[in-house]
Amino acid sequence: MDQIIDLERYPLDRPGSADWTRLVERCRAELAGDGMYNLDGFLRPGVAEKAVGQIRPVMDREAFTHKRSHNIYFRREMPGLEPDHPALRQVETVSHTLCADQLQNSLVLTIYEYEPLAVFLAATMDKPVLYRMSDPLARANVMSYRDGEALNWHFDRSEFTTTLLLQAPLAGGQFEYRTDLRSDDNPNYAGVERLLAGLDPEVKALTAMPGVLNVFRGKNTAHRVTPVSGALDRMIAVFSFYERQNVTMNADEQVGFYGRAA
Repeated sequence: MDQIIDLERYPLDRPGSADWTRLVERCRAELAGDGMYNLDGFLRPGVAEKAVGQIRPVMDREAFTHKRSHNIYFRREMPGLEPDHPALRQVETVSHTLCADQLQNSLVLTIYEYEPLAVFLAATMDKPVLYRMSDPLARANVMSYRDGEALNWHFDRSEFTTTLLLQAPLAGGQFEYRTDLRSDDNPNYAGVERLLAGLDPEVKALTAMPGVLNVFRGKNTAHRVTPVSGALDRMIAVFSFYERQNVTMNADEQVGFYGRAA
C-alpha cells in the first residue's frame, strides 16, 4: 500500500502513533471549522493516472449516464413549501457512473478496502467505528463529468462524504460549497433561495489536484460541481462508509441511481 498511498506524509498504517494522532487532530479541527478537510497528495505520484487508465475503457463502454432535473433536496416536495417556492428551483445534473462491481481488481477498490483508511476516517469524524458499505453497486463508485456536464446544488443524505479525485478537467469542474447553510432544526429556506439565485457571499470554491482525498460534511452544507469545460473529464471516486454493518440500498434506489438493480 505504501506504493499507492503516501504513508510517510499520511501515516494511516500507524494508528495511535504521535504522527497519526497529530493528523487526526488537524483533520478534526478543519472539519469543525470549515466542514471538510483535504489530504493533498494522498496518492503517490502517477497513481491517480494509473487508476484512470484502468477505469477509462470500462467508463467509456459501460457507464450509466444519469441525467435528471432536481431541486437541492432531491425530493419532490418539502413540508410547508409550495411547489413553486424559489427554494425548490429545478437544476440539472449530468454524470456517468461506474459501480463497485465494475471496478474489480482496480486501484480504487484496493484503496477503499484498505482497513486503516476506515479506522482513520472514523477517528477524524469522532466515530467509534466505520464499516464499508455492503451494497455490491453503491459501496464504491467512480463518477465522470464531461464537457458541459455538472453536479448541481444539493445536500447529501449521509452525514459525511469521502471522495478521491482521480482526474481534473482542463477548465471548470470546481467544487463550490456553502458551509452550514441549514441546520437540523432550521431549514433556512430564505438562505437556500439566495444561494440558488447566486446571491450568497459565503459560497467558497475549491480547486483540487488529482490524488487528493476529501472528507466533507454535506448533510447541511450545500455544494455543487460547476460545469466542466474541455476534452478532459472530471473523474472522482466516491467511497461509502457507515456506522453500522451490512448497509445496502433497496432495488428501487439502485435502479434510480444506477439504472439497474444488483
